[in-house]
Amino acid sequence: MSNIVSLNRHNEIAVICVDNPPVNAISHAVRAGIVDALGEAVADDSVSAIVLHCAGRTFIAGADITEFGKPMKEPGLNDVVNALEDSPKLVVAAIHGTALGGGLEVALGCHYR
Repeated sequence: MSNIVSLNRHNEIAVICVDNPPVNAISHAVRAGIVDALGEAVADDSVSAIVLHCAGRTFIAGADITEFGKPMKEPGLNDVVNALEDSPKLVVAAIHGTALGGGLEVALGCHYR
């Protein structure tokens, strides 16, 4: 898991936090961090539900423009969305501010918003 994405536990709830200023763009580090944190939370028997939220003023505001024109690194956005949708544990997107482009796809991949 990267330092851009953190996983904390509050009793039975795992909280995945994306902190990629200024707009929490869904860079490779964010995609990989979400998948890693989700896998860790799912594997933890003491966790019954997962909340995905973002620091700052927005949820995820789309793609990372610094990665435009570069080869895509795995995991891709589809891998992230599929991991969220397929999670055997409830995943809630705590949306505040904007959820644009890939950020909206991530939010829609969660079971509840």
